Amino acid sequence: MELWASARRSKVSGAIVGLGYLVLLCTIGVESRKSSKRDCFEYAAISCRAYSASVSDFGGVGDGTTVNTEAFRAAIDHLSQFSLEGGSLLYVPPGRWLTGSFNLTSYFTLYLDKDAVLLGSQDESEYPLIEPLPSYGRGRDADGARFSSLIFGNNLTDVVITGANGTIDGQGELWWTKFRAGKLNNTRPYLIEIMFSTSIQISNLTLINSPSWNVHPVYCSNVVVQGLTILAPVRSPNTDGINPDSCTNTRIQDCYIVSGDDCVAVKSGWDEYGIAFGMPTKRLVIRRLTCISPTSAVIALGSEMSGGIEDVRAEDITAIDSESGVRIKTAVGRGGYVKDIYVRGMTLKTMKWVFWMTGNYGSHPDNNYDPNAIPVIQNINYRDVVAENVTMAARLEGIPGDPFTGICMSNVTISLAQNRKKLQWNCSDVAGITSEVTPKPCDLLPDQGQGKIRACNYPEDNSPTENMEVQTCSSFRNRW
Repeated sequence: MELWASARRSKVSGAIVGLGYLVLLCTIGVESRKSSKRDCFEYAAISCRAYSASVSDFGGVGDGTTVNTEAFRAAIDHLSQFSLEGGSLLYVPPGRWLTGSFNLTSYFTLYLDKDAVLLGSQDESEYPLIEPLPSYGRGRDADGARFSSLIFGNNLTDVVITGANGTIDGQGELWWTKFRAGKLNNTRPYLIEIMFSTSIQISNLTLINSPSWNVHPVYCSNVVVQGLTILAPVRSPNTDGINPDSCTNTRIQDCYIVSGDDCVAVKSGWDEYGIAFGMPTKRLVIRRLTCISPTSAVIALGSEMSGGIEDVRAEDITAIDSESGVRIKTAVGRGGYVKDIYVRGMTLKTMKWVFWMTGNYGSHPDNNYDPNAIPVIQNINYRDVVAENVTMAARLEGIPGDPFTGICMSNVTISLAQNRKKLQWNCSDVAGITSEVTPKPCDLLPDQGQGKIRACNYPEDNSPTENMEVQTCSSFRNRW
């Protein structure tokens, strides 16, 4: 393996300093070496790699029944030696690759072939127990430890999880059944969780049947999530799509999500633990998202928001048959804040609520939360929204004595369903303004008249997330 890896690098090392050379090399391989036509493939990534290997080279068998946990672990352990020499890529070939949890390494790419299916083991022993998140104080499902995610990483730099729309199947039904029956003593695994890391890309994959949350970057910076198809039964428990949690500079774009919970849930810690940890989610961009979630939100802010959420920009959002568009979830005891939220260009079809803000969301981790920890919700902006077949326009419930302020809505047209509620705007303990909103808003959001759309302007400056660019990379499926 050492000799092969060294030989592989001699063929592709020029690509580390010259992208054009790498693409040319791939083209030459196709034209001049017909027998190696299948060897070369291209993909988009934040970083290209100097070394590559296949999981089959480490004893992996993609027959759907052989357990490949040790093969993945051995492959990544071997490839980790190249972290400072141009990095490495692990290729997952066509097949059905049954595996338990495995950890990634830095300067590393995990690449799934279009016909590769990563199958999550249903054996609890294949998922090591790890400590609760410090900003949560306990597992999300149960007290104490939690199962490591299927794909896990901690304290990493420059990690890419991508493919040609290969599939990661969490085989979650057994986990859902145990959870509903109260037969799990620990929090279910997620499909992908990356902690305390920077420069992360998760892209061009299909994720299905996660035991719980699908994608969970937590305590990370400079994260790109794009081109994902995420599918879960709409009644599956807590199968959130993408949950950026205490992250800075995150971009989520061009994803299609069918979920049993929120499609995107923005978080930053839970009650006193999140307050103490004090790491907000900030500078988040969400765009070109399509969502189906009959029982939850397209985008949720909270309920675990005790470290703060700020500067969230969402645009070009489409939702079908979902409970609410953008929902803010918080409560007394949460502390923290949600501020500077900007949403524009939403197209919503068949919704229970278009706008929903909740100041009485319970679900505390324990009874030690501070009843004086009052969250601050301010500067929440929505514009250019079209919704049809809506049961109720808005349910806006602040906290008595602590109103949600700076709410702005403009250029909003809501068409009502036949089974519409008689009261279309249910507002309490909120303050703000509206302009050109139909049906007429509640008195706590007075209409400023036509031509006042600028009051809800979307920021025109570029978010730092725009600096995270991908490039075209090439690698090889087979040995030379």
